[in-house]
Amino acid sequence: MRLGTSEVSTQQPLFETGDWTVSDLHRIQEAVAEIGENELGLATYRNRIEVITSEQMLDAYASLGLPHMYRHWSFGKRFAHQEGLYRKGLTNLALEMIVNSDPAVCYLMEDNNATAQTTVLAHAAMGHNHFFRNNQTFQEWTEAEAILDYAEFVRAYVAQCERAYGLDAVERTLDAAHALQEQGIDHVIARRRYTVDEERQRLAQRRVAEREGEHELWRVTTHFGEAEAEPDPEREAEARAMTLPEENLLYFLEKKAPLLAGWQRELLRIVRNLSTYFEPQRQTKMMNEGCACWCHYTIMHRLRDKGLLTEGAMLEFLHLHSSVVAQPPFDHRGFSGINPYALGFAMCRDIERLCTEPTDEDWAWFPEIAGNQEPVATLKRAWADFRDESFIRQFLSPRLIREFHLFRLDDDPSEDAFVVGAIHDERGYRRVRQALAANHDPSEIRPRIEVVDADMRGTRELTLRHTVRRGRTLDALEARRTLRQLAFLWGYPVTINEVDEDSGEVIARHSEAAPRS
Repeated sequence: MRLGTSEVSTQQPLFETGDWTVSDLHRIQEAVAEIGENELGLATYRNRIEVITSEQMLDAYASLGLPHMYRHWSFGKRFAHQEGLYRKGLTNLALEMIVNSDPAVCYLMEDNNATAQTTVLAHAAMGHNHFFRNNQTFQEWTEAEAILDYAEFVRAYVAQCERAYGLDAVERTLDAAHALQEQGIDHVIARRRYTVDEERQRLAQRRVAEREGEHELWRVTTHFGEAEAEPDPEREAEARAMTLPEENLLYFLEKKAPLLAGWQRELLRIVRNLSTYFEPQRQTKMMNEGCACWCHYTIMHRLRDKGLLTEGAMLEFLHLHSSVVAQPPFDHRGFSGINPYALGFAMCRDIERLCTEPTDEDWAWFPEIAGNQEPVATLKRAWADFRDESFIRQFLSPRLIREFHLFRLDDDPSEDAFVVGAIHDERGYRRVRQALAANHDPSEIRPRIEVVDADMRGTRELTLRHTVRRGRTLDALEARRTLRQLAFLWGYPVTINEVDEDSGEVIARHSEAAPRS
């Protein structure tokens, strides 16, 4: 590949020891960007590099990485938990963290040595940054240029509510919203996003509307039961329809809950927006980390080839890289499932092999890309067009299934033991791939809960339905705890029916009475 005009001309190593200065970081970043942008053709947002302490990294963990975040006790609890583990040596901190924003905010730990800083700049400032900017899921669900301003607006608004309505009231509302945040996402198509200026304008309009008069839905519910009032069929039909069923509980409550104040609706909207912002990261965790690991692995080897890394630094990098992409065996005490770094990196390397050195098996399974001699272009197209579930369905090869020793276990409640449902044969490869892809599909691994009825003219009871698939019902204790938070926001009784997907039979029912005033 032809290098750009800004190619690093020196053949002297970027560093000789583990110590580094700010000027060293500038040189390292330029060398990394030269390979990432000019040789590999990565397209990234602008990078804003921030060097932080371990305590600041813990704080970033707790506040989900955003540089501006509202106050809530759950963040402090998460900080205390992570800090305790870190101080006792039971866990390590991430070497970096990057925010999906424009410019991308890339945090580097000040305790990292020069080799680690080089690795994480290649990993995050190049790999993750390219993925954020180009992946279709992120493009559809997030606005990188608006999130930093929105986070600052959110922090200021929550602080304003705390001063106006009290810490306890704001905390109580946020507690309930956080309990429902995973049910605050449109899993098919994200709703319209607003700029920060539009958010402020919309908030001002909401306040004006509240001052001018009573909320329409409130008039419907509070006037129910008047003897002289004639029923309005159109209004009753409208209240009962309410665009149901609705899977986004936070959206439904924000728009339809009878008793919520305007500021509470805004807090629900904030939690819903932030949940939507983070959703693409949950759907592309394996791909995102695989892209970043492939980028740092490739860039570090190119730096070594150009004489910009010493052999000692390269050995140190390989040790670090091996630790990140290690896959513990199932009987290892550290096993917690498939390591997304390991699978993502292995799949990217395997695609590279398919494009350059395919076997007869590869030609049969991947005729579209086998032997095309365009590994980087193929990878960039895959990073842009897929998420974890579809990436696995499309690109997981029989060779990789064998290397990871994957097979499928079927858990049939009617059987006394697990049944091996797929092994290493042609039919088995496809079934293993389908099963692994399903484990990365949000629609398969999350409860399917919807609002199906709201009796606005009677008891005002809210009814939800959980569609039970493969016999997996809700945990009764967690269901009651969550319903308690839902009832607080709705203001009236709440019931959730667990309905079998195949038979339509109600398997279980959980209810929560109206909260006390």
